[in-house]
Amino acid sequence: MKKTLILIFLTIIGKATAQENRVITTSVPFLTIAADARAAGMGDMGVATSMDAYSQQWNPAKFAFAENKMGIGISYTPYLESIVTDISLLNANYFNKINDRSAFAISLRYFGLGEIELRQTAQQDDFTIVKPNEFALDGSYSLKLSDHFSMAVAGRFISSNLKFQESTSDSQGANAFAVDIAGFYRSSEIAYNNFDGRWRAGFNLSNLGGKIQYDAGGQQNFLPTNLKLGGGFDFILDEDNVLGITTEINKLLVPTPRDFDGDGDIDSEDNVEYQNIGFLNGVFESFGDAPDGSSEELKEFTWALGAEYSYQDAFMIRTGYFNESEEKGSRKFFTLGAGFKFKTAQVDLSYLFSTSQVRNPLENTLRFSLTFNLGEEYLND
Repeated sequence: MKKTLILIFLTIIGKATAQENRVITTSVPFLTIAADARAAGMGDMGVATSMDAYSQQWNPAKFAFAENKMGIGISYTPYLESIVTDISLLNANYFNKINDRSAFAISLRYFGLGEIELRQTAQQDDFTIVKPNEFALDGSYSLKLSDHFSMAVAGRFISSNLKFQESTSDSQGANAFAVDIAGFYRSSEIAYNNFDGRWRAGFNLSNLGGKIQYDAGGQQNFLPTNLKLGGGFDFILDEDNVLGITTEINKLLVPTPRDFDGDGDIDSEDNVEYQNIGFLNGVFESFGDAPDGSSEELKEFTWALGAEYSYQDAFMIRTGYFNESEEKGSRKFFTLGAGFKFKTAQVDLSYLFSTSQVRNPLENTLRFSLTFNLGEEYLND
């Protein structure tokens, strides 16, 4: 029996339970999960927040503004914790400033799907234990093009080992390569009447790459190519108290499933036509291919709003809200988070409250991150 684990895990963010058949799904959706507790505590955002060790996922251009020579970040996210206990997302990051204007970083995201027991029938005594997994290995280089603006390019190797070994053939994981192009702006500190302030803005065009294929001769699946845009402002109330407000919008640059042959539903023939769209054509088509026109295109954008309060750069509290159209996945949730810093080490945690009728796999789950900022300090204007 041929077994390919495309299961519920390929519909990771709860999209499989949406009622509309034009929900956009992709392969390796673990790449879209917030892998660190700071971003998760602010409504799953990070493209325009201040730099931290986990910037690789959100906006690697921020590394050029790092205030320490190097940093290490490790995070842990339990997944579907209310159902199983051995599915989780692990994230490890390292950045190093080459000089005052440039930096490089590497990171690893590993999504373990636990142990799965395979039987030909429910009554079969013999069974096989498999441990499917997915991971992404990234490398990036960021450079300040001016005192206030930087850009970065990142490369990503993606491996999705969701295939089961069979007695009659060798099963192999699916692999793909992708790139990110990102930019980040941070203004100088500006004096206002009752406080100082600093503006932030960022963008990231992520997971640009060819499709991923699980079976020889089988269908090719789109990567979660995504455009992030965000902006924010830091209210520097005094030397001890800073309040940062940030907002972000996201758009999957993947074609919308649609009825190509006009027979009134999306069937296998439509899926074949959909799979024939090239990934680069799909990026450009994604801005204007929704069957219901601009009103549906706007529903394919998600938005988030987050806030972070910092006291003496030692204690942080965070909150955020994430919203997605009910017709495009229905992810809606509030988040809370906190951080504690002692000398070079920082611990962050976050918690998610779903406000949607579609259950979120990360609902009522604590996420943890540990960061170490090391080496000499750099002063950024």
